[in-house]
Amino acid sequence: MLKVRPIAERDYPALMQIAIDSGHGFTSLPQDEGLLKRKIARSMASFAKQVEEPRDELYLMVLEDTERQQVVGTCAIEAAVGIEDAFYHYRLGTDVHVSPQLGIRREVNTLTLCNDYTGAAEMCTLFLQPDYRKDDNGRFLSLCRFLLMAAHPERFGDTVIAEMRGVSDANGESPFWQWLETHFFGIDFPTADYLTGIGDKVFVAELMPRHPIYVDLLSPEAQAVVGVVHDNTRPAIKLLESQGFRFQGYVDIFDAGPTVECAREHIKGVRESQKFQAKVSSGAGDSNVILCNTSMQDLSMIKANVSIDEDTLMLKPEDAQLLNIADGDDVWALCLNR
Repeated sequence: MLKVRPIAERDYPALMQIAIDSGHGFTSLPQDEGLLKRKIARSMASFAKQVEEPRDELYLMVLEDTERQQVVGTCAIEAAVGIEDAFYHYRLGTDVHVSPQLGIRREVNTLTLCNDYTGAAEMCTLFLQPDYRKDDNGRFLSLCRFLLMAAHPERFGDTVIAEMRGVSDANGESPFWQWLETHFFGIDFPTADYLTGIGDKVFVAELMPRHPIYVDLLSPEAQAVVGVVHDNTRPAIKLLESQGFRFQGYVDIFDAGPTVECAREHIKGVRESQKFQAKVSSGAGDSNVILCNTSMQDLSMIKANVSIDEDTLMLKPEDAQLLNIADGDDVWALCLNR
C-alpha cells in the first residue's frame, strides 16, 4: 500500500537518495546534508505549527510503500514564497518602438527581473522513483497536494504556482544560462542551480542584469528554449494544465522554464475535494478516491476504493487504519474517476 505522510527525521537517507537520483535542474533538493536536514526540521515544525495565515512554512511529504517500509517518492508545498528570502522570476514583456515619420513600428520581446510571485504558494519537489512510475502513482502524488490545500486553505497563499524544469542537456547545461554565464555570471549552470538550492541567492541580485534583456539579443539556442519545458517534465505540466494552471509569461531565471499558476480556489482538485463523515465497512466501493485525514502532524493520504452516500464515506478497515481514523471521524476525499 502506498501512503503519503509528512517527512520525518528517519527519512533523511531516502531524501538524500532522491536528491542524487533527481539529477541536475532539481533545484529544491540539492545534494547537501545540512540543507536537507534543515528542510526536514523546517517541515516538521510547519506541520506542528498553528497557522492563521501563510508565512514561510514548508510542507515536505514522502510517498511510502508501507509493505516494504520504503520511501519511494516525495512532494512539497511552500506556503508563501518570497516572505523570508527574495523570490525571482523573469517576466516576459513587450517593448514597442514607433516612428510615425518613417512609418516604422517594432515590437521587441523583453525579459525583466521581478518578484511578482511574492506570497504565492509553490508546488515543488515532486519526484517518484522509476519502479513506481505506474498505476497512476505520479498523479496520486501530485494531486494529494490539492487535497491538503482544500482541507487547510488558511495555510497557503491565494495564488499557487509551479516552476517547470526548463531545457538542459545530459550534463545539466542550459542553453539559456550559457548566454547569461558568458555575459554576466561566469559560473556554470549546475553551480548556479546548487547555490540557489542551498539558499545562497545573493549572487543573483549582485550579478543579474539590472535592465530588461531583449530576447532577440540572446543566442539562437537561448531564444529557442524560453518558456519551454524539459522533455521529462511534459507529463507534469500536462497534468497541471488539466487542473487549471496556465502560463502567464513568467520564466525561471536560470533555465527559462515556464512557471504556471492558478488561483488556489479555482484549482480543479481543490474545488472537487469534499469532507465526509467516515464509516468503516468491510465492503469495497466503486469510487476511486484520494483520502486524507484532518490531522496535520499525523497527516496520512492514500488511494482507495470507497462508497459514498451523501455526506457519508464508507471505507475498508485497513484503509481506516492507514488513515488513523474511526467511525464518525471527518475525512477529506478527492474523486479520481472524474
